[in-house]
Amino acid sequence: MSDLIHMLVERFGLVAVFVGCLAEGESAAIFGGFFAHQNVFVLWQTCAVAFTGAFLGDTVLFLAGRRFAGHPRVAALRERPGFSHAHRLVETHPNLFVLGNRFIYGLRMVGGVAAGLSSIPLPRFLALNAVSASVWTALFVSIGYFFGLGAEHLIGDALVKHERLLIGVAVSVAVALFGLWIGRRYLRRGD
Repeated sequence: MSDLIHMLVERFGLVAVFVGCLAEGESAAIFGGFFAHQNVFVLWQTCAVAFTGAFLGDTVLFLAGRRFAGHPRVAALRERPGFSHAHRLVETHPNLFVLGNRFIYGLRMVGGVAAGLSSIPLPRFLALNAVSASVWTALFVSIGYFFGLGAEHLIGDALVKHERLLIGVAVSVAVALFGLWIGRRYLRRGD
């Protein structure tokens, strides 16, 4: 069973990192960094995949807000908690908002649509989004990479590959749950 898990992570892990980074992907980027440290993934490929997913995810949300403002799905996002707060922030501090939106867990989707509904020009959004995605990728992939280094020093050589994979998955799930909890607390106070 553990060999099957290892094979699936090796074969489809970077795809999972990409898909995870399209949305609220902190845990996916950490997951990628952890496995890059374990030499399951190549570090530069992990960073490229995480950056591409993060950049494209926010760009699609921006374009959805810009192009499909009246669509029922965009209207549903506008009704989500935190949207009015995000819209106020993007109108008052557009550059800072675009740079920092992806770092606020739970606000990324509504923030992308709010940015699309604002007056930010597309070229400026793309440039700020690229800078933000680069910093975000470096931060979260590094957390996973250095956690892998720390775990290896703490636990030593007792772990074999499949145990490292299971620990990485457990850490990713824990980070996702913690981020969700923080995001929901922030959104309750935001509106």
